[in-house]
Amino acid sequence: MWDVLEDFYDSVPRPGSRVEEHGELVLFVQAGDGYPYYARPRFPGGRPTVADVLKMRARQRELGVPEALEWVHETTPDLLDAAVAAGLEVLQAPLMVLDPDRLPEPHPHVRVLDSRPVEVSVVAQLAFSSPGTAAGDVGVAERDAALVGATPMSTKHRHAMADLPGEGVLAVGTAQRAGDVVEIAGIGTLPAARRRGLGGAVTAELARDALRRGAKLVFLSAGSLDIARVYERVGFRRVGTACIASPVVGV
Repeated sequence: MWDVLEDFYDSVPRPGSRVEEHGELVLFVQAGDGYPYYARPRFPGGRPTVADVLKMRARQRELGVPEALEWVHETTPDLLDAAVAAGLEVLQAPLMVLDPDRLPEPHPHVRVLDSRPVEVSVVAQLAFSSPGTAAGDVGVAERDAALVGATPMSTKHRHAMADLPGEGVLAVGTAQRAGDVVEIAGIGTLPAARRRGLGGAVTAELARDALRRGAKLVFLSAGSLDIARVYERVGFRRVGTACIASPVVGV
């Protein structure tokens, strides 16, 4: 499984980026409009050092791109200490894979699209401005205000929305594919609509859609243990740790 995941992480950014190799690290530089990518260990077999990480950070600053570094702890365990020693803060996110037999029944108001309606971007932005699972005040009114003047983005991914009668789109998510592997990401629920199972329902529907379209492995990374419990309820189990490193705030 680890080789499959490593191949996925290495393959996904390549079509939309310029690739630079710096020692034991590879930097994916955004080509044109799109996602600002990250650096990660060379595949296969990279063993980056503190010096490698410091050089990569300098190159990212030179290019004006995020000082972002991502990897799987189980395949590159020494990088955690190297990244911290190089001045980075590391989020250790539960890495989870789907057990298809544990998927719940479909939610009647969740649908999957191969386009990216503007609601997907707006709801995701509002959701991630208040991270976590706790309910909050931001809801339908803020969503509708943000939709004014917003424009849809092009995409090559699949997207899901929980679109409830009388309330509109309350939760969203995205799935990206490389070969037979699908990663689910960007699951977000408007804070005022949390604790209703919508994030889990969106996740489950994206997973179900991936299986229908022939995926052999469906996985995701949870931002916290609390979020991981949401995914456990819809059929995912933890298998490892995805590390996401960025500069320490204020440094």
